[in-house]
This record gives sequence, structure tokens and C-alpha cells, in this order.
Amino acid sequence: MSFRRPCVLSLSGHDPLGGAGVHADIEAISSQGLHPLTVITALTVQDSRNVSRVEAVDPGLMSEQLQRLEADCDIRAIKIGLLGNPAQVALAVDLIARLRVPAVLDPVLRAGGGRELAGTSLETAIREQLVPNVRLVTPNAAEARRLVGQAPDADLDACAQALLAAGCANVLITGGDEPGAQVLNTWYRAGAAPCRYVWPRLPETFHGAGCTLASAIAARLAAGDDMAAAIQTGQSWTQSALERAIAVGRGRRIPGRH
Repeated sequence: MSFRRPCVLSLSGHDPLGGAGVHADIEAISSQGLHPLTVITALTVQDSRNVSRVEAVDPGLMSEQLQRLEADCDIRAIKIGLLGNPAQVALAVDLIARLRVPAVLDPVLRAGGGRELAGTSLETAIREQLVPNVRLVTPNAAEARRLVGQAPDADLDACAQALLAAGCANVLITGGDEPGAQVLNTWYRAGAAPCRYVWPRLPETFHGAGCTLASAIAARLAAGDDMAAAIQTGQSWTQSALERAIAVGRGRRIPGRH
């Protein structure tokens, strides 16, 4: 009797260091008992400190890969990370419409080291085309403000409401990049009060934390959890991975996902 393992499809960039992108997605998805499928959106030159170059993968090649995977595998959720250009955004929107499974967007707009990863046209495409079609978007504070065109110190509750008004069903803004002795993450959804989660701030800085969290949540949704349970479990598991973080290079640590 044949058995097909449920899968989560990751559209993310390749990080040669193994801290973020598809490496993070593979490890986080596997940790939740799902099988990761990966379509690489961009090749990068980076280390544990910053990104120096990004080369987008041809959308035509990505489309061929997606067609094969869709026909062959039991895809239960989609995780979207770094995208290379607006044509890839259109590809992702079409994919979500075809598969009709939960999609989690981690909007990678800038590297942790400060390198800009998305120009104006790509940001606009993500905000106007992709955000309204995903089940959950998981920006950090800076990305949330940037997605809605607000100042670096803009109120995060207002930014979340703008993302909900743009059509996204759920928004989880993470606060690891905000100051404070604790990390505050907040889940927003239409018609409900914000749900706030407080986590102890760890002394290190991390490379790949956002990818890890988004992938873990996508995997929990694929496993059948409702949104509340997926967000809670994804955060708890990610916090544990950050507590086990390892030093691979001379810069930021990468989550201990094993």
C-alpha cells in the first residue's frame, strides 16, 4: 500500500552559510514531521554578518519545477521567503490560487546585516499582490513598517491594521528587532483583539530566526493545526531553537534546529 508524506513547499533563497533561506526551511519543516519541498528563488553571496549579492532565479525555471512538484506531491502548505523580482511574486500568487492551501509569507526585505534585498517595485508587488493572498504574514517590526510605507518609529498596531486592510487574514509582527528586555510578538486578525506573546530576550543576535519561525508555523498548519495553535507551537519551537543557537561564522548565530 503506497503512502505519501504530506509536504510543505518552500519558495526561498539559498544561503550558503546554512542559517537562513531554504536551509532553515528544510530543517524547521522536517522538525515538525512534514516533508520539505524547495524551489529556490535566488542565489546569494553572504556570510554570518551580511549579504553582498543576490541573483534571482529565472521564473520560467521555477515554474517548471512547481509544475512537477504540484503533479507529484501532496502539498499541504506553502512558505514564501526571499523573492527576487516582481515576476516571482506573480508566480507565487498563481501558485496559491491553484493549490488553495495555507500560505505563510516571511517578507524578506533587508538582510540582518543591513543589506537591502528588495527594491521599490518588488516591495510594491509583495504588498499589493501577495499580501492579500496569503493566510499569514510574519514581518519583524521594521518590515511591517516598511510594507505599509510608515516611518521607522511608526505604531505597530496601526501597521498591522493596514496590512489587514490590504487583505491579509492574519499578521504576526515579531519584535526581536525592537529594543527592550523582552521580545514582544503580536498576532492580529480582523474582528479580534491583538494577541500578544512575550519571550525572554536572548543575549545573542541571530541569522535565520524569521525563516525558522515562518516555516515552523507553515508546517503546523500543514499538519492540521488551527492558526492559534500553529502560531503558539511555531513560536515555542523557534524560541527553543534560538536557545540552542550555534556559531558557524564570526557574526550572528544560527538557530539550533536539530
